[in-house]
Amino acid sequence: MSRVADQPIAEEGHVLRRDFKFVSSFAFAFAFISPIVALYGIFGLALTTAGPSFWWGFLIVFAGQLLVALVFAMLVSRWPIEGSIYQWSSRLFGRAFGWFAGWAYIWTLVIAMATVALGAAGFIANIAGIESPSGTDRAWIAFVVLLLGTAVNLAGQTVLKVFMIASIVAEVIGSVGLGLWLIIFHRVNDFSVLFDGGAGAGGEVDYLAISGPFLVALAFIGFSFVGFESAGSIAEEVKEPRTNLPKAILFSISFIAVIVMFTSLSIILAIPDLDAVRSGEVGDPVYETLTTQLGAGIAVPLEILFVIGFLASFLALQTSASRLIWAAARDGALPAATVLARLSRKQRQPVGALIVTTVIGTVLFLLSNVATDIYTLMVNFTAGGFYLSFLFPLLGFVVVLARGKWKPGVFSLGRATAPVAVVALIWATLQLINIAWPRAVYEQVYLDWSIIIGTAVIGIVGVAVYWSVRHAIPNVVGVDYRMHDEPPVPETQRR
Repeated sequence: MSRVADQPIAEEGHVLRRDFKFVSSFAFAFAFISPIVALYGIFGLALTTAGPSFWWGFLIVFAGQLLVALVFAMLVSRWPIEGSIYQWSSRLFGRAFGWFAGWAYIWTLVIAMATVALGAAGFIANIAGIESPSGTDRAWIAFVVLLLGTAVNLAGQTVLKVFMIASIVAEVIGSVGLGLWLIIFHRVNDFSVLFDGGAGAGGEVDYLAISGPFLVALAFIGFSFVGFESAGSIAEEVKEPRTNLPKAILFSISFIAVIVMFTSLSIILAIPDLDAVRSGEVGDPVYETLTTQLGAGIAVPLEILFVIGFLASFLALQTSASRLIWAAARDGALPAATVLARLSRKQRQPVGALIVTTVIGTVLFLLSNVATDIYTLMVNFTAGGFYLSFLFPLLGFVVVLARGKWKPGVFSLGRATAPVAVVALIWATLQLINIAWPRAVYEQVYLDWSIIIGTAVIGIVGVAVYWSVRHAIPNVVGVDYRMHDEPPVPETQRR
């Protein structure tokens, strides 16, 4: 049986403000995923690879990720503690296991944050009238986005909450509104195109081979349904987290799935020349379709909508990364832990952790300006990094279930818990293999191995860092801590 500590996990001086409710935590997870970022980032790649039939991949990835979300909902209802994946993994399978889960997730979040900022920079440059922005232009704009994002985060939960909710309104109205308009007034393709494969995908192509177009498209789509777990990253800032966070996790991934699938369907049916897209003649099918069907006047409003989506995603990523760094530092699990665990006096924000994300982001921008391959490495590692991080709590959860030591929280699947957890683990493992598989895609062979190389480098550095802090990390396997605003657990329940 698990133990329950009599002291709260967050002592005075390490207590965050509980300003978020269900709507705010849902908005946070929604902004993290961002339907615009999810769709725009993968649509052209998936369509060129597998043709319009790639759309069915959304259903497959959503089904798999929903199982993962159900497991995470159970974990966060029992352990609603800042740091999500790091905290769950530590309590399931030990401090070393949890530490490396957190280490992988920290780097995934920070690299994804920098990647999204660079993506936003391209749209901002176009709005500002900078045609064909150089790498230096994009790096400088991304740096400004980083500084402004850090300022918003330092301003506190109220400012962050208002921005997140406003971004949801803008993205939903923009995405759903454009989708409805395209389907009603600009549909040029029949629904049967959804069964068309990629260019040259005749009977000789094995779609289910490891290099088959559909599996490659699934790898791209995998990026569309991550981030739902981010609601757990701000667990100690959410009121009634044991009930609100499971709902936020499940609602966010479901809502995003509906919007992304509907919007992508509307764009596929409105593409003027599918053959040109499948052959690669059209580099940006989303932008090309919308401007062709709705006129050139839609270009600037469209890019502003894209910028809102990218900025909201950036903020959520930076917030998640800073909270994870802070949570690990509070446990003494990182170098300079005392500095990184401090909170600002008024807003109770992890200033040191936010500065770390800003510094790392700046370094990545400088590297992307020097070597364009760095940006490709960042993009490739991000999708694989999320699934790698997911595997830690999924594996730990399945092992604890097999040992009969799981104690359900407020949210539970009952008898369905074990089968859902096992299938979720199998799904995440297969998807990670699919994403990381070194297919011959780039001229530089090392880019095909980028996820494996990136994981190895981060792992080797992680071993050195963990060795230096291992004695300071508490052993919390199976321990249920009460939060600072929860009443003590009665003596009769501590068995």
